[in-house]
Amino acid sequence: QVQLQESGPGLVKPSQTLSLTCSISGDSVTNLYVYWTWIRQPPGKGLEWMGAITSSGSTYYSPSLKSRTSISRDIAKNHFTLQLSSVTPEDTAVYFCNRAYGMGLTNSSGDRWGQGTQVTISS
Repeated sequence: QVQLQESGPGLVKPSQTLSLTCSISGDSVTNLYVYWTWIRQPPGKGLEWMGAITSSGSTYYSPSLKSRTSISRDIAKNHFTLQLSSVTPEDTAVYFCNRAYGMGLTNSSGDRWGQGTQVTISS
């Protein structure tokens, strides 16, 4: 069974860097056919696609977040990470990692989501 699990601090101070890890079981971060994706949902808002990393390590980012976002992977640990720099309270959201078969927000039978983790930006 494919499972994804987000982890990281639930509280980050403004101007600091938000760092999250997505741990994968039942699949590999080197899977040729999928995009390993970060998505977030601010309170009362819809889902926002942040970016993705492929089996080769290529990264893709939302234009609105590209300047602050970095996605990487650790093959040995079979996880991938999110770093969002210079955070503000507007970055408060539930953050999800996702296995997807396309770019952006998709809804395919092969998609697999983590449960999400709440991250609050506050002093």
